[in-house]
Amino acid sequence: MALHVGDSPASVQANRASLVARLNLTRPPVWLDQVHGVDVIYAPNAKGTAEADGSYSDKAGVVCAVMTADCLPVLLCNKQGSQVAVVHAGWRGLAAGVVRNAVAKFPSHDGPLMAFLGPAIGPCAFEVGAEVQQVFLDNAQSQAHRQIISGAFMSSDNIGRKDHYLADIYALARGELNSCGVFDIYGGDDCTFSNPEQFYSYRREPAIGRHASLIWLKEA
Repeated sequence: MALHVGDSPASVQANRASLVARLNLTRPPVWLDQVHGVDVIYAPNAKGTAEADGSYSDKAGVVCAVMTADCLPVLLCNKQGSQVAVVHAGWRGLAAGVVRNAVAKFPSHDGPLMAFLGPAIGPCAFEVGAEVQQVFLDNAQSQAHRQIISGAFMSSDNIGRKDHYLADIYALARGELNSCGVFDIYGGDDCTFSNPEQFYSYRREPAIGRHASLIWLKEA
């Protein structure tokens, strides 16, 4: 699905066209140039490929999309089914507030939100340095959020990697969503690294494809 990983552009475009056909979309998804940042665009106004890591829509037929291969796709909607958003949440963007920025796009008067956590690298495989934990702690929104963050990092000293941790990106995302008032959360059961038959994983094989995660409001 991605044009930036060395795959044949013609093949990528064919795959994208096949996706549109199989899902009966009335227009192509709004693809993003993802940079591990915190910008979330209004998808109906997108021109070309915007540099951002999330998009939001309240217009039917506008398909919000992100691509991942270990990073976490977070899909959001309100319970009325009138607004949607999707986020590419690598650890840098997640810590810096990309999920918070996506949640902020939803008007508060339109009720509670639901979230789905798509396939990402699992806690058994996501080894990081102490500096990653510190970035999350520095961006904690409350003492309760800080406690969730601390619990999402398990020391990997027992496997001979001092000052390293196994990070649970799903737990970190749930903590971030909770800090934004989102508690109705689904998914978060997969590990892209540990399941090569089903998922791409950049950490397992850097020269690899990308998954697409999509969310949209159906047209009447």
